[in-house]
Amino acid sequence: MISSPEPLLYPLKPGEYVPNDWYAKPIPENIEVGDETVIDSSVTFKNFRSTLLPALKVGNYVTLCRASLATEGNAVIEIGDYCYISNAVLVCAERIKLGSHVFLAAGVTIADSDFHPIQPAARMADTVAISPLGNHRQRPPIKSSPVEIESGVWIGFGATILKGVHIGADAVVAPGSVVISDVPAGCTVAGNPAKIVSVA
Repeated sequence: MISSPEPLLYPLKPGEYVPNDWYAKPIPENIEVGDETVIDSSVTFKNFRSTLLPALKVGNYVTLCRASLATEGNAVIEIGDYCYISNAVLVCAERIKLGSHVFLAAGVTIADSDFHPIQPAARMADTVAISPLGNHRQRPPIKSSPVEIESGVWIGFGATILKGVHIGADAVVAPGSVVISDVPAGCTVAGNPAKIVSVA
């Protein structure tokens, strides 16, 4: 079996380019980064649109590998120390906060908003507003609610964490789960919608 090479990781430095990066765009300047934090490509920030100062706070010894941090204009993402984010997506309209020692496996999505209205008529109006001929300023209101994931949490392959969810320390989210409500500390949840399957 042929295995692909491990990605090269480089220091995450605001305003600088990642060496040998195929995407070749600079890292955003409006971020705060701790020591020994690394990234594989600036494509992580392709849809990073927040203009806040800072819009991203990253702790020490964090790895961002094949990750995507997508934000609206007034969003903030916070990532604590010793987190590992591998092939995961954080989509943020307001605030997403990860504690320390959080592991996000491949295919994980965390979203603090639906990013579209729920009601059919409003959804159609939104579709028209964001079309190439539409007016983005005429979009209907879209609900968001912050997501917080406390320290020591492991989120398995392909899981989805939706708006307003709080996950307590040392909880485990099983692969493929869809989390729509809070998870107590130390619990394991699984399923769609995710339910508690074990308690520490």
